[in-house]
Amino acid sequence: MVVEALDETDAFVSEVCWHYYVNEMTQAQVAGLLGVTRLRVNQAIQKAKALGMVKIRVESPFLARFELQEKLQQQLGIPKALVVPARRDVTDYHGPAGAALADYIVERLRTRPWKKIGVSWGMTLQSAINRLPRLPDPDLEVVSMIGGTNAGASFNAFGIASGFAERFSARYSLLAAPIFLSEGVDRDLFLAQESFEEHFGKFASIDVGLLVAGDISPRSYLISMGLPRGITCEDLLAAGAVGDLLGRFLGKDGEDIDLPLGRRTIGMDLAMLERVPEKVLAAAGAHKVGIIRAVARRRLLDTLITDDVTAELLLEEPHQA
Repeated sequence: MVVEALDETDAFVSEVCWHYYVNEMTQAQVAGLLGVTRLRVNQAIQKAKALGMVKIRVESPFLARFELQEKLQQQLGIPKALVVPARRDVTDYHGPAGAALADYIVERLRTRPWKKIGVSWGMTLQSAINRLPRLPDPDLEVVSMIGGTNAGASFNAFGIASGFAERFSARYSLLAAPIFLSEGVDRDLFLAQESFEEHFGKFASIDVGLLVAGDISPRSYLISMGLPRGITCEDLLAAGAVGDLLGRFLGKDGEDIDLPLGRRTIGMDLAMLERVPEKVLAAAGAHKVGIIRAVARRRLLDTLITDDVTAELLLEEPHQA
């Protein structure tokens, strides 16, 4: 027989909550055990919450990163930040950020019908490709936003564009040009070729740009393998550069570094990039802190994907020169 008139004393409420939260019984099971209606069980649970008898605590490693994400968004002035855990005993600048980028791409493709994805190149994007499941979308097109280098690494321009396209069973458009023209080559004349005009025309309809950023050191593939002969890290640092985005060198506040090299760069320029509706930057490592800040100050990213070690460094006060 169901007991409806049972007084909801503290002892009764405590017993209900013990069975519900600790013994993981359903409300119906608790009601049957105690001989009351499910409504009375629900009321007891609500009363316990109101009186503070039940305190729900979420123990999760994600909590600290949620806080990091919010702090990054506020300090960098960006719409969104995604922070993932990195192993602090092993240096991996590309794996965690690349895996997070892959997850982000999967989620965005489920919720937003991208038609053209613009891609840069680099090891973090290669890491993302390695983590991506196959998501057939023959209407999708992958567009290379930057020229390449002579080195045949898998994370060069061709490998990245074709790699993403293979995962999506999609078309891809490769910018079949060097990232830096040889000195003395007329850039306007070079780009007047019909194939380049067609490719650059696609930049205006890119829905999202998947970006990486490089610092000024041999750790950067662009610096170690892509710089023209006669240009060194020291030259770039002396000019005030902290890194590059799409082969365009920026100063610490996001300003353009005026170098002759800039007029030899082949790819989407930063004015074009500003007009891309969604800009996603995946970058991690202490050596990337300066260029990440610069890109954020230039308002050239909407979503930053990084790891918790880098996030903590980004939140530190930058040293004054």
